[in-house]
Amino acid sequence: MDILKIREYCLSKPFTAEEFPFDEVTLVFKVYGKIFALVDLEAFPLKINLKCDPAKAISLREQFDFVAPGYHMSKKHWNTITLGDKLSEELLFEMINHSFEQVVRKLPRRVQQQIYERVSQ
Repeated sequence: MDILKIREYCLSKPFTAEEFPFDEVTLVFKVYGKIFALVDLEAFPLKINLKCDPAKAISLREQFDFVAPGYHMSKKHWNTITLGDKLSEELLFEMINHSFEQVVRKLPRRVQQQIYERVSQ
């Protein structure tokens, strides 16, 4: 899995933007201005921080050695995923979807409706 696939997948989410708000190496993906993914472009292997339901975050950390508490993030709500041979594209995309959904759930209802309408098109 490379950064181009991750970028393409994240940007396929409705109302998603990318930016570098912290520095020139931390690529951030936001939906309606709220972060759902961060990628350290200088990390090798590549790492991505994703928002996660607290119970699910613990479960993923116990299940997979490539999932750790979020680096420089709330350890309760964020995981850092190290990309490598053990992580399938399907699982990574599921975790990105979950992160996106966690952020969308906290947005105002009218905004959620706009997002879900765009998804269903």
